[in-house]
Amino acid sequence: MKQRNTRKPHKPFTTLTLLKATVLPLLLGFSTIQSQSAVATEPQATPTSALLKSNSQQELAQDTQQKSASPSDRTFTHTLKNGLKVIVREDHRAPVMVSQIWYRVGSSYEPVGITGVSHVLEHMMFKGTHNVPTDEFSKLISSYGGSENAFTSYDFTGYYQMMNANNLPLSMELEADRMVNAIFPEDEFLKEIEVVKEERRLRTDDNPNSRTYERFLAAAYISSGYHTPIIGWMHDLDKLTYKDALDWYHTWYAPNNATLIVVGDVKHSDVFSLAERYFGPLEAKPLPKVEPPLEVAGLGERRIEVELTARVPALYIGYNVPGINTVTEEWEVYALRMLAGVLDGGYSARIETELIRKQQITASAGASYGGFSRGDTLFFLSGVPNQNHTVEDVEAALMDQISRLKTELAKPEELARVQAQVISGIIYQQDSISSQANQIGRMESIGRSWQEMDKFAENLKAITPEQIRQVAEKYLVKNRKTVAILTPKAQ
Repeated sequence: MKQRNTRKPHKPFTTLTLLKATVLPLLLGFSTIQSQSAVATEPQATPTSALLKSNSQQELAQDTQQKSASPSDRTFTHTLKNGLKVIVREDHRAPVMVSQIWYRVGSSYEPVGITGVSHVLEHMMFKGTHNVPTDEFSKLISSYGGSENAFTSYDFTGYYQMMNANNLPLSMELEADRMVNAIFPEDEFLKEIEVVKEERRLRTDDNPNSRTYERFLAAAYISSGYHTPIIGWMHDLDKLTYKDALDWYHTWYAPNNATLIVVGDVKHSDVFSLAERYFGPLEAKPLPKVEPPLEVAGLGERRIEVELTARVPALYIGYNVPGINTVTEEWEVYALRMLAGVLDGGYSARIETELIRKQQITASAGASYGGFSRGDTLFFLSGVPNQNHTVEDVEAALMDQISRLKTELAKPEELARVQAQVISGIIYQQDSISSQANQIGRMESIGRSWQEMDKFAENLKAITPEQIRQVAEKYLVKNRKTVAILTPKAQ
């Protein structure tokens, strides 16, 4: 017998009572919002032909202004009384939109014993509400030509729909409904937890590189929530219950712990009105107080070896470094990003030029630093040895590159290359409404502002070779270092 959420459902909605009657009223409602706005501004005595000409000229002027406006100029923010933050970026190049709801909770929030619950809850959010039966959410979106999915990370959980812009009301009403009315039938949970466990087997347990990387992160992060895998440890998934997921839902899913982001062919005033209509009646909740994930000071280098059936060995190196929320001097985040770019920023970068092509020590290698996370993070290096070379050779070569950065200043042309790559990446990102929404959502979900990304390229450009040398000398040191080696098991 199905065991459902016994809480009384929230009923602020008027059109989800019958699924077949849902969409038409919603679409008409959205059209009405637009048409009423247009009618209100039309002079009553103006002839029809003059009106058409006037409207055409206004639309042409608006289109011209839209094309010349920067993304920031087309982005608008509003916060509802219940704490829901709504961010809209108008992009009228195509009649589509993406609507995303980001919850500020992810695997780094999870206590010992229920790791993976954020990801399991993501799966359960598609199992229905008091208004929408199991699996009907996805069918309804699909029936109107839309696509939808969800994602879980260390710092956030998100849900999105991409549809024709006229269908935005449907997307909003469905998300508002499952923000408060999701149900957790125990039989559905038992099926879905097996799906998650199989996902873990496929992506991690049966993949030697993924298993090594998982153990590497567990060794590199000692005291923060980044220690545990997003999908959870298998022994926790084995004993996770539907009530664990339900309790997690009731604790964290609330308007005051979420950000609604809409990017596409919409008017921000219409989106704000729709948000007020569907999300406005929802009540805020008291939220647990959380601190950024912090790492304890290192007491020496940490090394682990993982023996698994694998074709080739692999090397993973991480240095515990601060992120944007935990760094003392903010410029250091941008200096670390530039440092990573000098090492691994394309075909002309040092790792590709010297280690892969010239010395042929590695078949592949890389360096990366995100920096924009809720807490302390890692400066990451990896490599796979080439034929006639060993993991030890790869590590020695990478450490030689790090040593050079501590004693020699990066060349101006190297910095210019990294800056050009970052700027081009930002420009290319504007081609996708989903990429634009993702960038906004990530920043807001770690407690920052989307507006900081507007200064990202400028902040990188301000970094000097001396600052790169300083962060290399300060952070890329033995006490902060963790090494994991994948050793192929003897057959």
